[in-house]
Parts: sequence; structure tokens; C-alpha cells
Amino acid sequence: MNLVGLMQIKKSKSRVQYRNFWQALHIDPPLLISLILLILFGLTILYSASNEDMLSIEKQTFHIGFAFIIMLVFAQIPPSTYQRWSPWIYLLSLILLAGVLIIGRIGNGAQRWFNLGFMHFQPSEMMKLAIPMLLAWHFHRIHLPIPARSLLLASLLILIPVFLAIKQPDLSTAIVFIIAGGSVLLFAGLGWRLIISMSILGSICTPIIWHFLHAYQKQRVLTFLNPERDPLGKGYHIIQSKIAIGSGGLFGKGLFNGTQSHLHFLPEHTTDFIFAVCGEEFGFVGSIVLIALFMTIVIRGFYIAIKAQDTFTRLLAASISFTFFMSFFINIGMVTGVLPVAGIPLPLISYGGSSMMTIMASFGILMSIQTHRKLLTT
Repeated sequence: MNLVGLMQIKKSKSRVQYRNFWQALHIDPPLLISLILLILFGLTILYSASNEDMLSIEKQTFHIGFAFIIMLVFAQIPPSTYQRWSPWIYLLSLILLAGVLIIGRIGNGAQRWFNLGFMHFQPSEMMKLAIPMLLAWHFHRIHLPIPARSLLLASLLILIPVFLAIKQPDLSTAIVFIIAGGSVLLFAGLGWRLIISMSILGSICTPIIWHFLHAYQKQRVLTFLNPERDPLGKGYHIIQSKIAIGSGGLFGKGLFNGTQSHLHFLPEHTTDFIFAVCGEEFGFVGSIVLIALFMTIVIRGFYIAIKAQDTFTRLLAASISFTFFMSFFINIGMVTGVLPVAGIPLPLISYGGSSMMTIMASFGILMSIQTHRKLLTT
């Protein structure tokens, strides 16, 4: 055997060893690298948005570290286990979601948390994963096309948690529930005729939905339609956000040089409106880089869904990827004035720990689907 042949054999062995190493850890390297780059970019933005407050960065770093541990733990669990547990996880989440309305902690006019002493637990975060898991389990057991009875049952399984979330009140979480569950219906093979029919039905029900909205929720929609009607009140957030993004221009004002956030003109600049800080300090180019990092993760998620070995894992992976896409799409849309303010944070960028834990747990499930699939085929 010549030297070239020996070198090719060594390269092939090294690639197999590299792949087996990550498979043994149940880690998907492309997804992991993309997540690390996005989180590092997010920490940089947060450091500037918080006026270089190291305490905020230390807390956020703790949230990130704990979230990564959760991701690693969830990655070790085989998809077959998630499939068996899906009905029980949904049932437990539903009980907790109902229970929080009775004995939950009240804060800022909402009743969304259990006070556990050492932390506040929000059952709705658990439900964000429970809904797509249960629906993926449900459609795994039936054949396409989706029968009307299965569609009605799936809709009911989505609407019950949505109703409980609205009662808290937490409209943004209810929207995420609808996205997470609706995406499973879509990827399960929901026909265009049914999609159009449901869209028409939703339009007809709009006046009824409007009647049951809280006053502040109605105000958000009216402000979206015309933020200038109350520029110093309800429209202040979105007007200042547009000013921040527009003033960034092509390349931005530079890190730590944003005036809207540092002079406190931009409200919620470390949470819901942190994308405006990115637009002001890094400009159009920096915003595109951030969106590209998000899209890299989404594309990898859909790749894992396409390569999944069965209906359950395929639907679950696709739903997780689509929900992540819609989360940052809605946030960027509301910050730029394209969508009404919905209170959905920018995933993995906005300050906070609850949503980050759920998101990283979902990526752990994605890694489990990918790495266990490869182990089964080798």
C-alpha cells in the first residue's frame, strides 16, 4: 500500500474517532458551535445594554451554565424515552398550569409562578415542550391524512393550555403554545383546505377574541396600528426602538456608544427590546450577523428533523426548530414595528433564565434525536 493510501486510511479513522467521541457524549457539534457563538454575541450585547453591569453578566452566565447542563442531560435521554413519557409530561404540566392559578405567586398583576423558596418555577415553560411532545406522540400512532377526529382532539389539547395561560394572564405564552402545537399539525400533513378553513374561522372569531382580551392587550394592538397616537405613553416603546435601530445605520455607533439604551430612552433594553441595542450599536450589518446565527441554528434543527428515523422524532424536531424560529421572528418583528408588542423575549439573548432553560432543554432533545439516530445506524 502506498503512502497516499495510508494517509487516507488515517484520515478516515480520525474522522470516525471524532464522530464517535461526540456521539458518545450525545452532542451535535454544528448545533453546539452555533449556540455558543450566538450566546457569546448575546452576552456582548447584554454587557453594553446593561451599562457594563458585571452583576447582570454574572447572573446571566450562571443561567447559561445551568442551561447548558440541562441541555447535556436532555441529550443523554433516548428519543424512545421521550415518546413513552409524552402523555405523562403533558398531564403533569397541565396539572401544574391549573394549580398555579390557585396557589401560584402573584407578581406584576399576573399569577404565573410557584414559589419554591430557592427559586420561582413557571409551569408554562414545561408546557412549551409538553405540547409538541404529546402531539408528536399522538400523530406517530395514526396514518395520514389526518382524520377529522384526530384534528379535533389535537386542537383541544392545544386550546386547554392556551386558555389556562390567558387566565394568568400571559398572552405571549399562549401564542407560543399555539405556535408549538400548530407547527406539529402543519408538519403532520395538515391539508391546505383545512388550513384555509381554520384561517377563515379564526378571522370570523376575531371580534369574539377581541372582546375577551384585557385592556392592556387591546392597547398593544392599537399602538401597533398607530404608535404616534400616544407617543409619550403606550407608543413610547416602539417609537424609541425604531429610533435606536434607525440611528445605527449600516455599521452602528460602536459597542458601548448607543445613546438610546445608555441614556435610558429605550425601555426594557436588556430584555424584550435588546435587539434594538444590537441595531443601534452594530448597525444593519451586526443585525444581519445576529439573524444569520439564528438561522444557522434553525437550519440545523430542520436538518435533524429531515434525518430523523420515525414520525415522532421528525415531528418533534421540526416543531422545536419552527418554534425557535417564530420566537426570534416575533421578537424582531415587534421591536421593528412590523408586529404588535407580544412580550416574547429574544431567545438566548434577552436577560433572564426561565426561557433559556426551556430553549436549551429543547436543543438537548434535538441533539438526542441526532446522536441516537447515528448510533442506531452504525
